[in-house]
Amino acid sequence: MRVVCAAFVIAAGVGLNLWADAQFKRASTTVKPFEPTTALIESGPFSFSRHPMYLGMLLIMSGIALILGSLSPWVIIPLFAWQLSRRFVDPEERKLEASFGERYREYKNRVRCWL
Repeated sequence: MRVVCAAFVIAAGVGLNLWADAQFKRASTTVKPFEPTTALIESGPFSFSRHPMYLGMLLIMSGIALILGSLSPWVIIPLFAWQLSRRFVDPEERKLEASFGERYREYKNRVRCWL
């Protein structure tokens, strides 16, 4: 049962990443965090999470932690989330606000960072 639940969580994480990646491609903008962004994506998974790909990574890690069946991986996941926020989320959000101004601030007020 644990493995089935883990597979579901991993599949949700992979699906979320693929869905978000498709949104980037549809908007003809980069998925790479430090390259210039040409579009603000607000639809699809970006309608409920400002960073669905990072959320997907955390879901994948959580599924792996479930498969491993020990507590130690659960220590790494919050540390990884903290690092993502510090090294990627914060700089990305500053860049998006500089690029899209009030439109991004409105989006940021409407949609949560993770969930």
